[in-house]
Amino acid sequence: MNPTLLIVDDDEEIRTQMKWGLAQDYEIVQAFDRNSAIEKFRVHKPLVVLLDLGLPPHPNTPEEGLAALRELLEIDPKTKVVIASGQGERENTLQAVGSGAYDFLTKPVDMDELLLLLKRCFHVAQLEREFFEMKRQYNDDTFEGMLGTSKPIQAVFDSIRKVATSDAPVMILGDSGTGKEMAARAIHQRSARSAQPFVAINCSAIPEALLESELFGHEKGSFTGAHAQKKGKIEQATGGTLFLDEIGDVPLQVQVKLLRFLQEGYIERVGGNDMIQVNARVVAATNADLKKGMAEGTFREDFFYRLAVVEFNLPPLRDREGDIELIANALLQRFAKENNKPGLSLGSKTATAMIRHNWPGNVRELQNRLRRAVIMSEGKTISPDDMELSLASQAHVGKSLKEAREDLERQMVLDALRKHSNKITSAATELGISRPNFYELMKKLGINR
Repeated sequence: MNPTLLIVDDDEEIRTQMKWGLAQDYEIVQAFDRNSAIEKFRVHKPLVVLLDLGLPPHPNTPEEGLAALRELLEIDPKTKVVIASGQGERENTLQAVGSGAYDFLTKPVDMDELLLLLKRCFHVAQLEREFFEMKRQYNDDTFEGMLGTSKPIQAVFDSIRKVATSDAPVMILGDSGTGKEMAARAIHQRSARSAQPFVAINCSAIPEALLESELFGHEKGSFTGAHAQKKGKIEQATGGTLFLDEIGDVPLQVQVKLLRFLQEGYIERVGGNDMIQVNARVVAATNADLKKGMAEGTFREDFFYRLAVVEFNLPPLRDREGDIELIANALLQRFAKENNKPGLSLGSKTATAMIRHNWPGNVRELQNRLRRAVIMSEGKTISPDDMELSLASQAHVGKSLKEAREDLERQMVLDALRKHSNKITSAATELGISRPNFYELMKKLGINR
């Protein structure tokens, strides 16, 4: 069944044209003024509303449309309201977007542009609904604090479920910021050791001379400054899980001692003679190329295979289709609450900029950019500038709006064709337009199949 779209416009001819152009993809509900719009909205509960600002009894001013916008969002703040109005003055645009509108189109509306925008609106709205439903079902915790619906991250969740039931050492590989420590904590929380300590140590953050003492502990007087006996991280993890982050930076002499612990289950403190038995499960993580390290002699091969009994990769954010907006909306709600800025949402241009960004810092980068955006934002909508993603638009500097729009359309068409192996029907569906319109768009942009 097609999703429901509410069209609010006092011009019956425009409503009829819109219905004719959109009925193939959406279940159309119509309203002609604010009261009928609110009534239809409560009954049909559409995810997206297409709203004219000039509504009776004051069709020549934007006040009635803006009032309808505010009332719709009071009923359901997650609704995406797209303004399609002939009153396209800058102040009206700013006022509408500032009041929570998702986007603003000036009449006469280009149908292909509208179709693309509506597809994006419904996609984002559905993601938000799914996220809030997951929060309701899992008490704010989709998978031990990790969020994602894409196939790559779901495969990771499956791996965590499987390895959590054993005590085998685990190696987690992945780029910086992909959530390796969260994955390690998820393994711990799902294991029989969950009631015992989870002890994490970043091996690259501790000077080489101190790392051995931090891991194994030391006896009083074993070296200058050792004024008392100290238990190391391994002992502190007794009964629980020891997480060795950035394991690729561990020096060779410490690798030897860790290998002995993994093989025998015993440690010896620095400056001590007693063998201490420790029952701790080891999970390691790195973004380094350990196979290259083994080839160069900086990482022991026997240590690698003892650590990597089970090994899995955390995918980079750019490869997790659909997860960027899902995670961004979850983080946005949290940061907005922390900063007392309720009702913040991501604009359509921001969503597009996020998808096009490469995210070299992955989820950590997304988190940092969103936290800053919430602090710096002045309206109800997070803009690309708020997230410092505006550099992506530099390719269009010096070009007209028509040229910039054609560049974006060309890139989206090419991306859709590549994704679907040049299958026109699938690519057209991806962009939310008909097959004939897709052919027409290819012809206009000079794209050969």
